[in-house]
Amino acid sequence: MKEIRRDRYLKRLADCQWDGQVKVVTGIRRCGKSYLLKKLFRRHLLESGMKAEDILCIDLDVDSSAELRHPLRLGAQVREWMARAGRRRRVLMVDEIQMCEEVPNPAVPEGRKITFYDTLNGLRAMENLDVFVTGSNSRMLAKDVLTEFRGRADEIRLHPLSFAEFHGAVGGDRRDALEEYLRHGGMPFALSRKDPAGKEEYLKGLFAEVYLKDIVERRNIARRDVLEATVDLLCSSVGSLTNPTRVAAGLAAAGTKASAHTVRDYIGHLEDAFLFCELRRYDIKGRAYFDYPNKYYCEDVGLRNARLGWRQQEPTHLMENVVCNELLRRGYSVDVGVVETSQMNERGHSVRVQKEIDFVVNRPGTRVYVQSAWAMPDGDKRERELKPFSLTGDSFRKIVVRNDIGRPWQDERGVLHVGLCDFLLDESLLD
Repeated sequence: MKEIRRDRYLKRLADCQWDGQVKVVTGIRRCGKSYLLKKLFRRHLLESGMKAEDILCIDLDVDSSAELRHPLRLGAQVREWMARAGRRRRVLMVDEIQMCEEVPNPAVPEGRKITFYDTLNGLRAMENLDVFVTGSNSRMLAKDVLTEFRGRADEIRLHPLSFAEFHGAVGGDRRDALEEYLRHGGMPFALSRKDPAGKEEYLKGLFAEVYLKDIVERRNIARRDVLEATVDLLCSSVGSLTNPTRVAAGLAAAGTKASAHTVRDYIGHLEDAFLFCELRRYDIKGRAYFDYPNKYYCEDVGLRNARLGWRQQEPTHLMENVVCNELLRRGYSVDVGVVETSQMNERGHSVRVQKEIDFVVNRPGTRVYVQSAWAMPDGDKRERELKPFSLTGDSFRKIVVRNDIGRPWQDERGVLHVGLCDFLLDESLLD
């Protein structure tokens, strides 16, 4: 297997150098944060001319760094290292920063505790020091970053491997690679497992022994049965309209009773852990968001499949999830589009109905509408998929991503038809 390239994120890190901010790499656990920072970015710094002695990597998850899990000791050691630098620029990398514990303030024992945020904010002020950290999402979340660094941090959100990154690592026929990607997803370490059974065992273990365990411990979850049942329901209904009330009703029907309030909290924890993302429904003509229901997608289809024991392998749902993840990975703001129209019901009465566009991709100054369709075998299917495009009343670009075509082509309505592989491998098709 070739080296896994994470060029998009490497460029983000390079672009953020020496901007006076703390650079924080966040994302679902085991998606490659440490690899990005300590291997790829460190190599970039060395190739750019920085000396190895001017790069300090601290791994807080190893026992040799246990004493540095005290934020004041961490700060003291870095300052001692910086004192030997003179005026030379230096780079600090701290891996698994969330393992740095809160401690009492020795000057004010009864006051607010000292945290790693205090330490990093202090180090950030050193003009010849650039600070980069990673944090496991279950304890150091994007919301915490934005709040605790008080606007003085750059967040680099890392995702599991895109299909382009995946195919670049495994090589071979792209259709074969896509089939593998739709089944086992893009968690980097899964690529090192040679046989399907090894990949599947690893992915199942991630959910049970890493993600859910972390959420239970960090959030003091009292009803792990409800948390796990909520995960299962969201995994089995990716891309379907739902809300906490519907989820609670579904759990009750399966024998697990919980309030909608509890379910809402648990879904929030799953989102904070980057396991799922919520897409809100947007009224295209009314230019307003609906309160509910919305849609949820899993951060990685391999994790989703593992959780369900590789049941419910509907290609339409997997493809839609992959397209959603790709749009978010490219940094776009994405909504579910809704357009209303009139049609005759079975009694001959005109009624208002809602039609959906899978993804409204918002970009600076413009937008793109994207439908995901595994196949359009006949005219009726094609008409159903494309009808919402004609109802928007605007001239923004419209794309349908399909798995049953070869080269991209544009139909008589101006809609661009793109194959799934082409869409995932060629970002220019969205331009």
